[in-house]
Amino acid sequence: MPEHVSTYQLIGMAALTLAAVAWAVVVSRLLRRNRREAIARRAASAFPGFPHPLRPSPSREVVELTPAEQDAFAGLVRRLGGR
Repeated sequence: MPEHVSTYQLIGMAALTLAAVAWAVVVSRLLRRNRREAIARRAASAFPGFPHPLRPSPSREVVELTPAEQDAFAGLVRRLGGR
């Protein structure tokens, strides 16, 4: 033990160090618990700003193209693909 430090000062420093470690553990656990709750809350409502749809969207429509329309579409894709 250093000569210029009293026993009370050493006990005080040990108590302060123990209190700081305990405070850090408690704060980290609180933050971790709040983070888990926030993630669960966010997952429950994926898009909280958007209203829920009242009815389902219509089914997908399929339109058959004629051979001339297929050729025109293929030409358009070739022309735009070069850009």
